[in-house]
Parts: sequence; C-alpha cells; structure tokens
Amino acid sequence: MARIEALPDYEREFLLAMEMPSFETRPWVTGPPLKERRLALVTTAGLHRRDDRPFSVGVPEYRLIPGDVEADELVMSHISVNFDRSGYQQDLNIAFPIDRMRELEADGEIGSLATYHYSFMGAAAPEAIEPNARRLAGILKGDGVDSVLLTGV
Repeated sequence: MARIEALPDYEREFLLAMEMPSFETRPWVTGPPLKERRLALVTTAGLHRRDDRPFSVGVPEYRLIPGDVEADELVMSHISVNFDRSGYQQDLNIAFPIDRMRELEADGEIGSLATYHYSFMGAAAPEAIEPNARRLAGILKGDGVDSVLLTGV
C-alpha cells in the first residue's frame, strides 16, 4: 500500500482534498462468535466472472460472484490507472480472499460462507454506491449472512 507522503504532489493534494461522506448509521455491531457466523466477501476490486459485462467508469453497480467460483473464472476490470494489479495477477486472494475463507470454513474457524459474494468497482463515488449497498445488505440478510469481509482496493 502506498503511503500518502510517497505519492506525487498532485495525487496527494487531490486525495487530501477529497470530501468524505458521513453516514448516520452505526457501522460496527456485535454478533455471535466467528465459529457461528455466515460470512460473505464484498470487494471494490472491480472483479467479475469472465462472461459478465465489465465495469464502466463511475458505475456504482455490483457483480455477483458465486461461492464456488474458481480463480481462473474471475477477471478484473477496475478502470483506475492508479490501481496496481500486479498483486491480484499473482494471487486472487490479495483482493478477494476466497481461498483463505474456504480454509477457515473447513477448519471450523467460521461457521459458513455465503452462497454468493459481491464486487463493486471502487472508482465510483461512495454516495452513488450507497443505494446499491443498501439493496445488497438486504440480499445478504436474506442469505443469512451476518458478517461481511470488505476488501477495499
């Protein structure tokens, strides 16, 4: 991860000047022990299955990723020129740790994994993503998900 002081001046100034939205709801809640939780992955890496349409600039949509997906079925269409894809190209689990979560499930460290996981493209405005994130929260709840591992990239 790049440190803010290591970025070029124009990039550092741009990022530091960004207005960040505030949300009125409480983001963290308590819940059951991990061994009893049903977990889903949600990423902003712009991942999708090869046969899905790629993400477009600023589009706040998400893509569904089946729980039994294999690494070679996923591609990244994140459009930011500042996004370093080299880690993802070497190991999917850098951006979408599905194999690690499967291991934790098999070892009994987490209760279960969701039927589906989800990917947004992180170059969209948070305010634009929020309505879809709220809809997705309802879908996750319907799947019995009580925990989400967010991998922001």
